[in-house]
Amino acid sequence: MALLRGLLKKTPFHRMYTPTTAICRTTSSDDSSGCPIPKPDHPCKIIHPKGLVLGVYTNPDDPFDVGQLTPTGQRYDAMVCGRVTELLKYSALPRTGEVRLFYNLDPEFSMVAVAGLGRQCQGYDVFEQMDEGKETIRVASAHGCKALQKMRVRKVYVESFGHAESAAEGCALSVWLYQEKKAKKHQIYIPTIELYDDCDWTGWQIGLQKAAAQNLSRQLMDCPSNMMTPTTFAQNAVEVLCKSGINVEVKVRGWAETQKMNAFLAASQGSCEPPIFLELSYYGACKDERPVVLIGKGITYNSGGIYLKAPNKQRFMRGDMGGAACVVAACRAIAGLQLPINVRALLPLCENMPGCAAMRPGDIVKAMNGKSIKIESTDTAGRLCLADALVYAQNFWPRFIVDIGTMTYDMKHSLGASASGVWTNSEALWEYMLAASMHTGDRVWRFPLWDHFTKMIAGHHAVDTKTYGRGGKPRCGENNKVAAFLNEFVPCGDWLHIDSYGVMFSTGEDYPYLRRGMSGRPTRTLVEFLSQLVCHRE
Repeated sequence: MALLRGLLKKTPFHRMYTPTTAICRTTSSDDSSGCPIPKPDHPCKIIHPKGLVLGVYTNPDDPFDVGQLTPTGQRYDAMVCGRVTELLKYSALPRTGEVRLFYNLDPEFSMVAVAGLGRQCQGYDVFEQMDEGKETIRVASAHGCKALQKMRVRKVYVESFGHAESAAEGCALSVWLYQEKKAKKHQIYIPTIELYDDCDWTGWQIGLQKAAAQNLSRQLMDCPSNMMTPTTFAQNAVEVLCKSGINVEVKVRGWAETQKMNAFLAASQGSCEPPIFLELSYYGACKDERPVVLIGKGITYNSGGIYLKAPNKQRFMRGDMGGAACVVAACRAIAGLQLPINVRALLPLCENMPGCAAMRPGDIVKAMNGKSIKIESTDTAGRLCLADALVYAQNFWPRFIVDIGTMTYDMKHSLGASASGVWTNSEALWEYMLAASMHTGDRVWRFPLWDHFTKMIAGHHAVDTKTYGRGGKPRCGENNKVAAFLNEFVPCGDWLHIDSYGVMFSTGEDYPYLRRGMSGRPTRTLVEFLSQLVCHRE
């Protein structure tokens, strides 16, 4: 006993073998069926566990349904001599959104997660305006990966379920979470994800690129506002985008003054943080080709100014720069996918704070195009920033303009987290955006751009426009009035406006592949929208 204690003292604790340490496995054919049986051997060597995600189709209306594995699942089941099918018989079949975990079925994978896919041959639902087959794949792959992540699996192999791009999106979005400010020893391990038994490598990589873009947007939005000021946001954009071959120009207050961006400057004058105007350039096509201009609202924190927001509404205002984060992430994905398109992105960045020099209700400022704006409320900084950016966009002779931002709380009341609101003066752009949202599962819904709302914000005897529209309650139909306000500053040409306030935050229940926190939506839809434009042109 004394000798054993002496050996234990000399052996470092982390090198000792414990029952939780993974073991080497060798196979033997002692089983009468001829199937390989895992046999433990060499308990001194550590092997990081690997997991596999498979799918099974089920019919919820049939109480005697025994389920049917996907083609990849059937091949794996044959390789392990039918053990997956046998185990599924003795456990409740996983329905859509459910997972069953099985252990030590073969020497390579220590755990196999079988996720429910619901009915076979699901497709586009005209009433839901979504490809339900692809959405089911995202949900199934997400639940499978999260189940294995909880078991601390280091590498997860995922089958394609028939569509590798959707499977990659669900996996990569589900295992990611914001934990940069947490001690490393307490962080949840994010496993490596690989494609299993499928040759659609291109689709898998496209899905990973889109998911990485949305995760980047989530990361920027979830960062606290004291660590994500306009200056810090610009530094992060430079660090991320320059590596991808995107040119980034950082312009300061003096430049905005020379451009007479008085609306943008008015929104920022209450904060001690200096405003910054970012201009991104990506050339994937001939330089003579007209660029697509993307504009993102970049209010890194919106307190409401002198019109302070209610405390429960200020909790999530770190994500009020979601439009700018979405545009930065989309630009990186465009460069990663090497889309043959020219893109110019404009990001007005500032804080809206109730400082001693803050804008006041009743103030009148002149935008870059000379139109006067009466500030009815100081809680309208976003539309002031976008107004000057829209006017500045005409310098690039754009093919069309897309602006995006978390604009009005009305979106929460009207659509909740189900879809982003869209306003546009082009039927073609709307068709492309609708098709993109069907493909990604991140839906959009079109609202009217009527003269009725234009008269509310432009029909004033003293000024050209107002930030609030007259008629009815101040907040009645405010999302439509914001679109009508921005339309006053759009240069000639096609334009599309997206209000993403309703989809800014995810509870973790509305979309199973997004954890609780900032959602980063609709980044994937924006990337798919631009991709479809390129494919149609070619």
